[in-house]
Amino acid sequence: MSKSIDQAFVHAKQWLLSWLTGSPGWVVQVASILINIFMLLAVFLTLFALISVLERKILARMQNRYGPNRVGPFGLFQPIADGIKMLIKEDIVPARADKIVHFLAPVLIAAVAILTLGVIPYGRNMTPFTIDGGILFFFAVGSATELAVFMAGWGSNNKFSMLGAMRAIAQMFSYELPLIISVLPVVMVVGSLTPDRIVAAQAGYTYGLVPRWFAFTPWGAAAFILFSVSGLVESNRTPFDVPEGESEIVAGHMTEYSGFKYATFFMAEYIGMFAVSGLATTLFLGGWHAPARILEIIPSYVWFFVKLGALLFVYIWVRGTLPRTRIDQMMNFAWKFMLPMAFTCIVAAAVWHYAGRGLRGWLWSLVVIAVVYTALSILLDTKRKFAPRVYRFAE
Repeated sequence: MSKSIDQAFVHAKQWLLSWLTGSPGWVVQVASILINIFMLLAVFLTLFALISVLERKILARMQNRYGPNRVGPFGLFQPIADGIKMLIKEDIVPARADKIVHFLAPVLIAAVAILTLGVIPYGRNMTPFTIDGGILFFFAVGSATELAVFMAGWGSNNKFSMLGAMRAIAQMFSYELPLIISVLPVVMVVGSLTPDRIVAAQAGYTYGLVPRWFAFTPWGAAAFILFSVSGLVESNRTPFDVPEGESEIVAGHMTEYSGFKYATFFMAEYIGMFAVSGLATTLFLGGWHAPARILEIIPSYVWFFVKLGALLFVYIWVRGTLPRTRIDQMMNFAWKFMLPMAFTCIVAAAVWHYAGRGLRGWLWSLVVIAVVYTALSILLDTKRKFAPRVYRFAE
C-alpha cells in the first residue's frame, strides 16, 4: 500500500507531462524541471510558514508564556500577518550603498538555499533532481552562501554590517570543514555520492528489528552529531548566532536591510536549516525508510518528514536552552575538537568496514572513537579557563 501511494505522486507528474506529448524533448525537460521547482516551493514555503509560528509557540511553552495567539485560531495565521507586514514595509537602502550588490545578496542566498533542496530524496522515487554526485552538488551550491553574506556586508557600506559579515564567513569556513568531512565516512562506506544510493544502503533491519541506519554505528553516531552541530553553525542558529549579536553588532550583515529583503534573509535561514536537516536524515537516519518493518505500510515521505520534524524540534529546543557562545570559544571548538573528531570518524568507519561490518567491527569502531574523544578531552581540559569567579562590589 505504501509503494502504491508513493507511485501516485510519480503518476501525477507523468499525467501533467502527458499534456506535452508530441512537443520537443527540451520542452518536456523544462516542464519537468518547473514542476519539480513548483512542488519544492509549495512544500517548503508552507513548511517555513508553519515552523515559524510553531517555533514561537514551542519557545513560549518552554519559557512559560503564551506566544502568538491573536491572529487566527491558536495564532496559526500569524505567518500571514507577518508576510503582509514585511511586504508593505518601506524598503530603505543607504545612500552610499552599492545598490546592485545590496539587492542581489538576499536573492542569491535564498536561491542557494532552495537549490540545495533539489537533490534530497523525500520518499520512494521522489527525488526532484536525481544526479550523480548529488552530495557534491549540495555542498558546491551551498558554499555560495558565504559569497551572499559577504555581498550583504560589503554592499551595505556599514561597519557593523561588514564586521558581522566577516564573523559569519569566519565561522562558516571553520565549520564547513567538519561538516563535509563528517559526510566522507558515509560516502566511503556506500561508495557513491548519489543520495538515493545512500538511502538504499540503509534499507533492511539487523535481526529483523534494528534499522540499518548509519546513526546506529559508533562512527555514524559521532559523525551525525558533528554534522548536526556544524549544520547548526552554518544556519547561524542559537547558540552559534554570533553574526547577529545584537548587543555587539546590531544585526550583523542584515543591519541595513528592511522589509521584504530582511524577510528573505530570514526565510533563507530556515530553508537552509531544512536542507541541512534533510541531508542529515538522508545520510544517517535512513532517509525515507521506516524504523520498523511493520510500519512500512505508512507512505515513505511521511517517515522522511517525521524525521525532519524531529531534527527541527531539536534545533528549536537548543535555541530555547543554550546561551550564545563567544566567537573565540566557537573557533577553538571547531579547530581543536570538531575537526580531529571528524577525521577520527573516517578512521573508525574504515575499521568498521574492514572488520566485517558486524559486532566485531562495531566494537573496534567504538574503541577508536572513545580513545580519540578521551585524548582530546584530556588535552583540551578547560576547567582552568572556567574557574569560579569572585565578584567584588564597591561599598
